[in-house]
Amino acid sequence: MYNNLEAEIARKKIKKPDIAEKIGRTYNTLNLKISGKYPFTYDEALIIHESFFPECDFKELFKKSDLKNVS
Repeated sequence: MYNNLEAEIARKKIKKPDIAEKIGRTYNTLNLKISGKYPFTYDEALIIHESFFPECDFKELFKKSDLKNVS
């Protein structure tokens, strides 16, 4: 799961359908990618970063957290 990305979306009150449209994916597909079930392509991540979160560190924004290691 991309917790940092999810947090920034909420913090900036960005609508997920807007992000999905910008990267050419459906809302459902975007949610699957954010949850970690499908990977973001580099191009998708770059578009999201440059269009919505240019002030954020790219690596931190797309840092993936592994829920299996949470105890």
